[in-house]
Amino acid sequence: MRESAPGFNGSWNVSTLPLPLPAHVIQTTPAIDSLRARYLAAQLSGNRQEALRLLVDEGLLCGVPLQELHLDVIQGAQYEIGRLWQENVISVAQEHLATAISQYVLAHLYRHLPRDPSNGKIVMMACVERELHEVGARMASDFLEMAGFDVRFLGANVPADHLARMVRESPPDLLALSVTMPFHMPQVREAVRKVREVSPALPIAVGGLAFDWGPVLEEELAVSFFGKSVRELVASTCRILGV
Repeated sequence: MRESAPGFNGSWNVSTLPLPLPAHVIQTTPAIDSLRARYLAAQLSGNRQEALRLLVDEGLLCGVPLQELHLDVIQGAQYEIGRLWQENVISVAQEHLATAISQYVLAHLYRHLPRDPSNGKIVMMACVERELHEVGARMASDFLEMAGFDVRFLGANVPADHLARMVRESPPDLLALSVTMPFHMPQVREAVRKVREVSPALPIAVGGLAFDWGPVLEEELAVSFFGKSVRELVASTCRILGV
C-alpha cells in the first residue's frame, strides 16, 4: 500500500477477480469462497448495506461461526483489496471506501461476539504512529475479547509518547502493537522503546502484515510475541499471561 492505505470501490465482475490468500487464511470451502467474493463485490460497489446483509443473513443466520466471517471473509476480502490497490487497479479513495465498509460491518458484528468468561486480564491494542490501517488490529481486539480479555483498543496512528503515557496511567497486562506497512518499522521500534522507559517489565506483542514483507525483528525488539495470525496472538497471550 501507499502511505495512505489499501482499500476499494466501483462496479466489478467478481468472477474476474482472483482471490490469492495468505497461508494463514485457510478456510476456502466453496460456500466461504462464494460469500467472500460477493462481500468483495459489495465493497467494490460501495454497498455497505449489502455487505452487512451478506454476513448476517448468509453468514451468522446460516450458522457460519463469527470467527470464520472475520478471518475468511472480511480479512480475505481486505487482502484482495490491498492487492488491487498495490497493482493500481483501484484508487486510494476506492480503497478507503472499501475499508470503511469493513469497519462498518465489524462494528455491527461486535454485538454478536461469543465471549468466554472474563479472565481479569487487560490487553491494550494500538496501531503504531503513522499506521492508518486498523482493521487487522480491530479484528485482533475482537478475538482477544472473545477469549475473555478486557481489551482497550486505541485505534490507528497512536504517537509513541502518548502510548507510553497511556501505559503509565492505565497499566495493561500486555501491550499489542499492530503494523501493516513495512516502512513503519521505525515507529514500532520507537513505540517499544518509549513504553519500556515507563514499564520495563510489560509484555509486548507485535504483529501485522508488515512482517509478511519486512525484516524479522523479534530478537531486536525482544518482544514476547511476534507473528501474523490473530489466533496465534490469542494463544500466545493466554500463555504469556497464564490464563
